Parts: sequence; C-alpha cells; structure tokens
Amino acid sequence: MNKDSKGMLHILTYTLVVVGALNWGLIGLFDFNLVETILGSYPTLVKLVYILVGLSAVYDFAMHKTTCKICEKMMK
Repeated sequence: MNKDSKGMLHILTYTLVVVGALNWGLIGLFDFNLVETILGSYPTLVKLVYILVGLSAVYDFAMHKTTCKICEKMMK
C-alpha cells in the first residue's frame, strides 16, 4: 500500500472512530442515537456503520504506533 493510500485509510478510519465515539457520547448523555436517527429507516446501513466503526477502531489501535508521531518518538 502506498503512502497516499495509507494516509487516506488513516483519515477514513479516524473519522469513523470519532463518529462512533460522538454517537456513544450522545447515547450516554441524552439517550440520543445519531446514527439510528439519520439511517434508522435503513437497518442494514445502521449495522454496516457500526461494523465499520468497530473495524476502524481495531485498525487504528493496531496501527497507532506507526501513525502517531508522539508515540513514535516515545518508542525510540
């Protein structure tokens, strides 16, 4: 995978993780599920978003050391 593809994948997965975190925050604070509000009439899409958020979290966790400049400096 070239550097541009890795950068785009990182941006995509990071964005999905942020969406998931914000959604959980809204659920916890206000009992409001933004994903289901937007995609509620499409349960398959809701499930797909949740799966993509979960996979993105796993990817970001696994790749964090190589994408985070702060962690990269600490590991040297």
